[in-house]
Amino acid sequence: MTLFRIIRAVLRHRIAGRGVRLAGLAALVWLAPAAAVAADSAVIIMYHRFGESEYPSTNITVKQFESHIAELQKGAYTVLPVPDIIDALRAGRRLPDRTVGLTIDDAYLSVYRIAWPRLKTAGMPFTLFIATDPIDRGLAGFMNWDQIRELAAGGVTIGSQTATHPHMPRSGAARNQTELEKSNARFSKELGKPPLLFAYPYGEASLVVAGLVRKTGFTAAFGQHSGVMNRTDDFFYLPRFAMNENYGSLQRFRLAANALPLPVTDFTPPDPTIADENPPAIGFSIVGNVKGLQRLACYASHEGKVRLERLVDTRIEVRLNKALPKGRTRLNCTMPADGGRWRWLGRQFYVRP
Repeated sequence: MTLFRIIRAVLRHRIAGRGVRLAGLAALVWLAPAAAVAADSAVIIMYHRFGESEYPSTNITVKQFESHIAELQKGAYTVLPVPDIIDALRAGRRLPDRTVGLTIDDAYLSVYRIAWPRLKTAGMPFTLFIATDPIDRGLAGFMNWDQIRELAAGGVTIGSQTATHPHMPRSGAARNQTELEKSNARFSKELGKPPLLFAYPYGEASLVVAGLVRKTGFTAAFGQHSGVMNRTDDFFYLPRFAMNENYGSLQRFRLAANALPLPVTDFTPPDPTIADENPPAIGFSIVGNVKGLQRLACYASHEGKVRLERLVDTRIEVRLNKALPKGRTRLNCTMPADGGRWRWLGRQFYVRP
């Protein structure tokens, strides 16, 4: 057994047995020889419900979820707390190759009953994003504050999803400010402090909304678009791979967990909420020595594969044929990389109804 696996096994044992917070122990992995294989990126996985088959679009089956955990335990991956991943990338510290962070949106009761026991036993940290109103109202199918406090005491990072989970880009500045202030007040009362991490409800964001989230005191925010988190990302619109019954097979999980970033700058349009020009002029510039760009392909959820134009060496322009429909549209750009892995860049756009 390598030193890296010994350290990880010790961490898992201590966490499972005593509820020790992994965030304070994760630094030990940097001592392991395996960390010599390093990366400047990480994959963030997103779940919602567990074993609730009546909600297939947001649910993952117990069998699927257990297969994901088993895959992560095989030794090729390093599961770290999401705050640690963000801190490392911001500080320019290298992460172990195939670093994975786990997130769960909405404090459904199945998180407490199904996900939490399995992740605790496996010694895997995760972040739970919560909208506070369903908890305060005691809605059926949601956790209560005592259960949330139990998770927080056991090392789970708690993040915010506002109070009522609104469509923020169309809610207006005053409503959004109230949502953030109300939820932060509830977190402070029930957990002793407001969260530092935020997830946009439905993954819907805009430059105005992101600016308000930053101003409120959050340190990073996540959408619901696929992609690999890396240093070139906007830390207030970070990607995550969503898992559900239809897109939660072990094959897709492995594809996502092994994905590599497609690092870009100068992404246009800069605002994910589309107001005037539709279809928007989409483009981005590749950062670094990314080989094989001729194999890059992009797909829009409303029209399938789209045409690309490569300007100079590293500027890619995406040519849409159709206007984006009202609501959410996703764009995914992928290309094969060495070792059977794939580079992945995603964006979600929002058109107000």
